[in-house]
Amino acid sequence: MPTALPFPRLLAVLILVFTSSSFAANHIAARIAFDHQTGLLLAILCRSGVTLLLLAGLVLWRRESLRLPRGSWGWQLLLGLLIALQSFCVYSAVARIPVALALLVVNLAPILLALLTWALGGAAPTRRTALLMGMILLGLVFVLDVPARLAGQAGSEPRWLAGVLFGFSAAAVFACALWITDHKLARIPGTVRSLLTMSVVFSSAALAGNSGLLEGGMSLPNASAGWWALGCLIVLYGMAFSTLFICMTRLDLARNAPVMNVEPVASLLFGWLILDQLLAAGQIVGGVIVLAGIVLLTYRKQA
Repeated sequence: MPTALPFPRLLAVLILVFTSSSFAANHIAARIAFDHQTGLLLAILCRSGVTLLLLAGLVLWRRESLRLPRGSWGWQLLLGLLIALQSFCVYSAVARIPVALALLVVNLAPILLALLTWALGGAAPTRRTALLMGMILLGLVFVLDVPARLAGQAGSEPRWLAGVLFGFSAAAVFACALWITDHKLARIPGTVRSLLTMSVVFSSAALAGNSGLLEGGMSLPNASAGWWALGCLIVLYGMAFSTLFICMTRLDLARNAPVMNVEPVASLLFGWLILDQLLAAGQIVGGVIVLAGIVLLTYRKQA
């Protein structure tokens, strides 16, 4: 079967903007659902369950085999557990701090991936990469409003600190997941890998929910707004995830991947319009610095 030609650049960029905005809207819906007492594990269970069905249909349509190379099953299981943990951490952060701030912290993953790759025997970061990392960290200082908090002007609420720590944990876990994907599971087709990963996420959420480890983890929404938000969360995530993987081979991600960093920008806009969450001017400037650094860090010159 001949390889499908890449989409025109404009169409590929528009698809990536759409999927990134949908992921951002999914987190906005999650915050609304959590504000109406929806259980965190319930949200992960519903989201991963619907996405699992969509991926299963895609794998069947493409007639792809679920047989993995020798020695891959252990890494695949670990990848699924890491993504389950990352989902928990992201939603825990979103439930505690403004969505845009949470996603900016989560987007530290490229820095952590570069450092992890170096620590595990890969190439050391170049001078350009090191400078961009420093730029991102400087921007994050302003995003988190560290100067005001050190001066005692913004307080230091346990909820805020927990949200930031959950966001950083999500970034660290996701960096580990990316390393495993690149170095241990690269030979597995993306749809198959995603299907198996999502099956582990779904199973983990179901087991954790039934065990009662997290109090209120499977709580139902207490108002119609919570039910609507839960439904939107499921639809938005499933639609964005499926669109991304169906179109992935035609999106020229080596060239267009930095476009996906529009997600925190979209979350800032949606958070302002829907949740009345607005960052201070200094935090917005810091966010611009962080995003610029991440885009430059992930950009690769074309041959």
